[in-house]
Amino acid sequence: MAQAALGSAGLHFDELNKLRVLDPDVAQQTAQLREECKAFVDKIVEFQKTVGSLIELVDQLAKAAESEKMKAIGARNLLKSIAKQREAQEQQLQALIAEKKMQLE
Repeated sequence: MAQAALGSAGLHFDELNKLRVLDPDVAQQTAQLREECKAFVDKIVEFQKTVGSLIELVDQLAKAAESEKMKAIGARNLLKSIAKQREAQEQQLQALIAEKKMQLE
């Protein structure tokens, strides 16, 4: 009867017979929720670490790909330049051959 009177007043006894403001079931559910939240936060922290390392790896790969792309563009431009130089040299030699033929005639 005393527990009923205390219960109606919002006071409860726990398993150690200590007076509590919360109902023991609510207190137990609160403790369980606290543990689940802690586990969730730990998983989120681990996920953030994993994602952070993945982002770093992708950034490194992007920089490496950009570097290789620039090297390839440079090599292509160099080849075009060499081809133009050879064409110019060939034209000069053709002109020189034509000039020598004219001198021989």
